[in-house]
Amino acid sequence: MAATVLLDRERIEQTVRALGREIAADHPDGVLLVGVLKGALIFCADLARTMLDVPVEVDFMSISRFAPDSGRVKILHDLSTDIGGRDVVLVEDIVDTGLTLAYLMQQLSDRNPRRLAACALLDRPARRIVPQDVRYRGLELVGDEFVLGYGLHIRELYRNLPIVVSAQRDAVLADPAVYVDELYGARFGGG
Repeated sequence: MAATVLLDRERIEQTVRALGREIAADHPDGVLLVGVLKGALIFCADLARTMLDVPVEVDFMSISRFAPDSGRVKILHDLSTDIGGRDVVLVEDIVDTGLTLAYLMQQLSDRNPRRLAACALLDRPARRIVPQDVRYRGLELVGDEFVLGYGLHIRELYRNLPIVVSAQRDAVLADPAVYVDELYGARFGGG
């Protein structure tokens, strides 16, 4: 029951650099990256560091999970930056159903940015409930993989891995630490 590597360090670096180049080219006068906490923290930081040719500001938002059968969320941490008249890119670790992205894009749109787009390291359009455009996307997931690493987690485990893996959903739901020994061993540690 091994985890399968979807994105190794090199592929993540290449993907993040490519997304950074694309965002910078579209926003030569600068951009505000809005990372969605906690999942997009690592991705957003790496993305910002790739865009050395344009001014980049970073801010963060956090929302509660969707309450079962309600479709309701609330903002837990809001921006400290006024985005009115600014170029803004919302940075997500993964876009799946589109519900979170739709909510956040509406919240940001209501604040009158000049331009607003979404960026996701991972995008799974086949599971969309709410159609959402992800202008900048890294890897499109075609299956129903349960992904971990590089910000993605289960019960706060695996966020700090420098890779993205596909894990067996039933195994991690039964025991979130099931892959700890495998993924935090020498194979993915250091260098």
